[in-house]
Amino acid sequence: MTKEIKKEAVIIGAGLTGLSTAMYLKKQGVDCIVLEKSRQPGGVIRTFSEKGFTYEAGPNTGVDNTFGVGDLFGMLSGYCKMEFADPSAKKRLIWKDGRWNALPQGPVQAVRTPLFTPGDKMRIMAEPFRRRGDSPQETLAGMVRRRLGESFLKYAVDPFISGIYAGDPEELVTKYALPRLYRLEQEYGSFIIGALKKNLLEKGPRPSRRVFSAEGGFGRLIEGIENFVGKKNIICEVSDLTADKNREDYSVRFSSAGVEKRVSSPVLISTLGAHSIEGVFGFISPEDIKVIEGLNYAPVIQIVLGFRDWKGMEINAFGGLVPSVENREILGILFPSAFLKNRAPAGGALLNVFMGGVRKPGIIELSEQKILGIAEREVSELMQIPAFDPSLVKIFRYSHAIPQYGKDYTLRLEAIKRAEANNRGFYLAGNIQGGIGMADRIEQARCIADKIISSRNPETTTAEL
Repeated sequence: MTKEIKKEAVIIGAGLTGLSTAMYLKKQGVDCIVLEKSRQPGGVIRTFSEKGFTYEAGPNTGVDNTFGVGDLFGMLSGYCKMEFADPSAKKRLIWKDGRWNALPQGPVQAVRTPLFTPGDKMRIMAEPFRRRGDSPQETLAGMVRRRLGESFLKYAVDPFISGIYAGDPEELVTKYALPRLYRLEQEYGSFIIGALKKNLLEKGPRPSRRVFSAEGGFGRLIEGIENFVGKKNIICEVSDLTADKNREDYSVRFSSAGVEKRVSSPVLISTLGAHSIEGVFGFISPEDIKVIEGLNYAPVIQIVLGFRDWKGMEINAFGGLVPSVENREILGILFPSAFLKNRAPAGGALLNVFMGGVRKPGIIELSEQKILGIAEREVSELMQIPAFDPSLVKIFRYSHAIPQYGKDYTLRLEAIKRAEANNRGFYLAGNIQGGIGMADRIEQARCIADKIISSRNPETTTAEL
């Protein structure tokens, strides 16, 4: 016998987007339920403490560049606390010709750095005087070559995109992958002038734009949201989930603890990855499903290395990125213990090494022994370690780590919009649209909750929370 449940909103997926949406809805008294196939909520976000090290299995940091981040942590003040990265370790390192170089933080440093050619340094200074682009489909590589030059692409943007997207700037479309950068050129005609004018014209409170984590790790954030929403409202280890639509409500069927259940609701929110939607939503056309699920994902391996007695180079930076032109076997190395509290024992160091991406997808299929061998060779040389003797080694594989907003993404957005427009109360959320950062996920959740709440009470929005 199928157990019947009635809710005001159903959320599929208990990652950051789903949980944040549930939190905003709960704050406004909306009775919602979150369904998750994994054993615990949080998606890929998991924090571990072992041998004196505190490390993340998923994202290590976010950027506080939307109002949603501060809003969310404010609502969770009794559960967890935001931690900002130590500003003394804010510099990013770029590997070139056998050594690390600091990524320039402004035009003056850009002129002095050995990363760029003399000709491109002149191009950077002349950037404000170039014509704005006229193609919404222009790739990031195309935009950067046009405005800043080839060496800037190779030794600034390429490693940056490897670190954020594990992607290829030749394939990513600026309008979707880096929308803020795209808008700077379109609105102001220049990255440099646009950034300066925005800083001058913006009045009132604004996001700090600082790198953040949660004290004790992002696992604390997930625990806080779980407690806020209520554990009874989050059902994990669900299977055989399908969703259909009738005249008034959506009907979601699933199995939990060996019991078939059905929950009905006028609102249905999916935060599933594009690779997971096939066979779930019977009310979306097969043509649109095919377009949406065609979204490409970069596979990524993260190796966590904890050194109890650090004897390598001085670590006083956020991390180091490796341009693809350098032909190394890793994408970069993050230094969490350099900018976050209590991530390694005194005198030790915590490193996160990233491999794979769209350029080297086959690495994810390698054995742990071969993966660790790559890490040993690369980290020993790049970090000047006399002996590779980590006290902690953890390897995490993500076959669908980061979606790539590429040249066919316009068609995918159109399919998503059709699915939402044709089905009142249905939302396709998660990183299939709207950005891949933690702040993007939180802000998307806030916007969705705002739409739902406004449809119930047009005079109330989540901005008033």
